[in-house]
Amino acid sequence: MGILSGNPKDQPMHYGEVIGCWAYVGANKGLISAYQTFINHAGDEGLKKLLQEAVDMMRDHDKQIEEVLKENGIMPPPTLPDRPTCSADDIPPGARFMDPEISGAVSINVGQALVSCSQVMGQCLREDIAAMFAKFHADKVMFGAKLLKLNKEKGWIIPPPMHLNGQQTKE
Repeated sequence: MGILSGNPKDQPMHYGEVIGCWAYVGANKGLISAYQTFINHAGDEGLKKLLQEAVDMMRDHDKQIEEVLKENGIMPPPTLPDRPTCSADDIPPGARFMDPEISGAVSINVGQALVSCSQVMGQCLREDIAAMFAKFHADKVMFGAKLLKLNKEKGWIIPPPMHLNGQQTKE
């Protein structure tokens, strides 16, 4: 038998796995609260739907990770209370997040989540935790594709300078 062989669930978590799981849950809990606020501010129904999908996905991921943490005697980060709902019309225009701002922030968060999932997968010795984060990574890729499509359809993307490979731009 090799080192750390057998059922991965019977193996202890190392410190990197612990902090990776704990930090992922902690970040999700903060983002859930932020996205609930964004839902209140959003005017676009497609964006609201994607925000709710993100909240549901993060809650599902948190539930799975918290189970692993608790099985290993680690207390997960605290859960924030749900935000109350309101109509975007009740928020003064100068205080309201606009849909492109919301979508841009969520797009950045998706990229950060992909990096986080990859980092945890790369440091795992426990195959079950690595596989769990591979699934989370795939979930984020699919969600990111939906968000990118919405951003393109709505014209919310601000593209960087485009490389035209020596072609002249039409003026």
